[in-house]
Amino acid sequence: MKKAIKILVLNNEIEARLLSEILKEKGIPHLIRSYHDSVYDGLWQVQSGWGHIEAPKEYEKEIVTIYNELSENHEPLE
Repeated sequence: MKKAIKILVLNNEIEARLLSEILKEKGIPHLIRSYHDSVYDGLWQVQSGWGHIEAPKEYEKEIVTIYNELSENHEPLE
């Protein structure tokens, strides 16, 4: 993979997995990084988000568009 940059912060593991599967289907190289640290028992995730996605710069716009479309179609659970 070419040099990767941080594209966006993810809110939870479900969001990360869903986005990752879509990017795999589209052949977009990416890496998901979790902020979980067992030493702090996940405290860092509470403060900074679940993790983030990294990818080559040329895919940034497409990844953000896909993420925004996922967010728009999300119906909150009640």
